[in-house]
Amino acid sequence: MTITSPRGRTEMHRPDGSPVRVLVVDDESSLTELLSMALRYEGWEVGSAGDGTGAVRGAREFRPDAVVLDMMLPDMDGLAVLGLLRRELPHVPVLFLTAKDAVEDRIAGLTAGGDDYVTKPFSLEEVVARLRGLIRRSGAAAVRSESLLVVGDLTLDEDSHDVTRAGQSIHLTATEFELLRYLMRNPRRVLSKAQILDRVWSYDFGGQANVVELYISYLRRKIDAGRAPMIHTRRGAGYLIKPADPAADARR
Repeated sequence: MTITSPRGRTEMHRPDGSPVRVLVVDDESSLTELLSMALRYEGWEVGSAGDGTGAVRGAREFRPDAVVLDMMLPDMDGLAVLGLLRRELPHVPVLFLTAKDAVEDRIAGLTAGGDDYVTKPFSLEEVVARLRGLIRRSGAAAVRSESLLVVGDLTLDEDSHDVTRAGQSIHLTATEFELLRYLMRNPRRVLSKAQILDRVWSYDFGGQANVVELYISYLRRKIDAGRAPMIHTRRGAGYLIKPADPAADARR
């Protein structure tokens, strides 16, 4: 198996802009690690379980958008797990992993309500492609346009330069736009002042790193004013942007 997921493809995300979640259920730890690595390479969040009991618990706690489920697990078979999963998440798409010659397993899995299957051994690219199709058809996630950056309820169109939050248009200067674009291209990642200076201003200000603080404050007035904050400071490290905490918004 190889991990050669193409980077030219459009990205998938949940409607709120957060990463797609996939639960991988297999008792072969090496296979689970490979699958998890490939899915994280797509920018998705991955949960894992090694048996049916763990799968049901994972579905309840992790709330995945799709499940990769091995037909043969140590405590129960995949069909029994599928039934339990459907009680927790009635509409979550399930991709079965089956043995190469187990035709009856594949038929039984689809008949019981599984959405698709791949046979072992398989390519990681095939699993990713099947999952993308299942998730798209389920409506749990959307395909992100190449020109559109989305973080939570904040959107930035790199072609039109339109910026909106919760549907409300936000006017930015050229420099503010470039700073926000850099933050949104790296959601949840702490970016240092030096990195921001190099990327947004294209050269070192030589001790004038306070220009970053100044423009961050400009952005906050326009992006976060009267709303739960999305732009955060990590003292001594830098700045990051992430979806707002709904609880913080409710307290306002």
